[in-house]
Amino acid sequence: MNHTEVLTRYVTNFVDELVANGLTDAVISPGSRSTPLALTLAEHKEIKDWVIIDERSAAFFALGLAKKSKRPVVLVCTSGTATANYYPAIVEAYHSRVPLIVLTADRPHELRGIGAPQAIDQIKMYGDFVKWFHEMALPEAGTAMLHYVRNKAASAYYIAKEGNQGVVHLNFPFREPLMVDFSFNDVWEINDISCTSPILPTFEGKKHLPKQQVEEILRQLAGKQRGVIVCGPQTDLDFPVAVTKLAEKWGLPILADPLSQVRSGAHVSDEIIEGYDALLRNQTVREKLKPDFIIRFGAMPVSKAYSFYLKQHQDALQMVVENDEGFREPTNNPTTFIFAEPTIYCEALANAGVETTSKEWLQLWKQFNDIAKKHLNDQSDSEIREGEAIRAVMDSTPNQSTIFVGNSMAVRDLDSFFWKTDKQIEVLANRGANGIDGVVSSGLGACAAGVRVTLVLGDLSFFHDMNGLHAAMHYQLPLTILLINNNGGGIFSFLSQADDKKHFEALFGTPLHIDFKYVVHMYGGYYVHAKTEADVKQKLIESYNREGLSVIEVKTNRDINANWHKSKWQAIEQEILEERNR
Repeated sequence: MNHTEVLTRYVTNFVDELVANGLTDAVISPGSRSTPLALTLAEHKEIKDWVIIDERSAAFFALGLAKKSKRPVVLVCTSGTATANYYPAIVEAYHSRVPLIVLTADRPHELRGIGAPQAIDQIKMYGDFVKWFHEMALPEAGTAMLHYVRNKAASAYYIAKEGNQGVVHLNFPFREPLMVDFSFNDVWEINDISCTSPILPTFEGKKHLPKQQVEEILRQLAGKQRGVIVCGPQTDLDFPVAVTKLAEKWGLPILADPLSQVRSGAHVSDEIIEGYDALLRNQTVREKLKPDFIIRFGAMPVSKAYSFYLKQHQDALQMVVENDEGFREPTNNPTTFIFAEPTIYCEALANAGVETTSKEWLQLWKQFNDIAKKHLNDQSDSEIREGEAIRAVMDSTPNQSTIFVGNSMAVRDLDSFFWKTDKQIEVLANRGANGIDGVVSSGLGACAAGVRVTLVLGDLSFFHDMNGLHAAMHYQLPLTILLINNNGGGIFSFLSQADDKKHFEALFGTPLHIDFKYVVHMYGGYYVHAKTEADVKQKLIESYNREGLSVIEVKTNRDINANWHKSKWQAIEQEILEERNR
């Protein structure tokens, strides 16, 4: 068997085993050393291959696709610095628990460390941000080698999605010549055995607490009347129904993060408090809402005001429910961690037949929530504000749709202006490491899962990833972008840095002074500028009936926007305090 046949059977069996385990999508960055993998992934009839030229964009594209599809996606690149460009998205995938299978091509061992071109140390280069690293063996002939590659492929797919999902990294050293030949007989199979997969199907149960532990938790909660359920970022679409039933049964308010998937859907109920970020900004109000216990599901909420709430009430009994492992509690408050499948846990508590709270407690939260929504919903006759642009998105977005939101101000405005609705809207974001890089590519990756996506982001996030728009043009992906352009870093206007008038604009405001319509046109997209809330709504609706990329730009002023938000929060605080003092 010659070199080409050995190489071909090696990579075809590896790729075919990924498909046998469930792989459907591969994101490929062009290069020479990765030729065997790239050609084989493109050749397999059951894989959709996406060719993204820029490796950083490719990695974030795969991240968005995996996040939306909820299954592992393969990433492939050549050797050298191409592999390093995957790093930011791998960090994000680790922290947000998204399954990626990273396949990096490499020089063979004899070409490492001697000055060969495009050869860097790729062994465990992503450090602890991957769940598993494996240096693949050089291709050899024989059935044992084909068993080996299938074993590693099956292991990679399983490890990426089991437990806390994440990244696996396999490094492939290849000798030249690099071309493969699919004309060999039975090239996708191990010829001398009837079962092509060396790893049989795996069966994995879901974690639940035994009856004795549920009873112990109930004993700890006994007599505590002022409880709060907190739902942070998570992507399980079955969870909202279960947690809402628990809240209804126990009479508890749900502080629902916009990324919790709890604010929208047929399950929505009065127990959901979506205005809590505005409510908890005042210390006196936080004291009036002092809890006896907190049960949190998902990651830490976006709201900084909620973190103030936790720090002010460190004596409250706090329980954090995690699917598998991890200790996500950044305030370092005393916390009981419960490792169980959240839906099963909610059902267990709901079926316990225990009422732990008073009607007055829940009514207080509802009353305050109504005050917050009243002020946040006030209409403005002047030019559009950023929060009003978010309101327009939520009013216009159709049922059964997806919103991908950028970090910084965009996700915080979504937190403030996303009212609960019976429309089913999945909300996604890169909130693992909370960076502004790669957001355009991640939104397009979510589109690649076969849905129209509305991407909401600021001008700096857009600028950071403009080359990600090439995928929209190349694949005609159905993406609507609401670009909120305040000419810089709007979130810094809310922070203490804004008081430094000498250096603020250069170091924090960072105005771009870019006319983005030329960028959109360069990538074949449709561009329009909207000036009012009604205008944004209309142009969003029109975009949903248009193929390909549509960008709706809203231009705002950072200082005016900050003052507008602060006036809203002050009005809410004033009415709540006046109401409680009557």
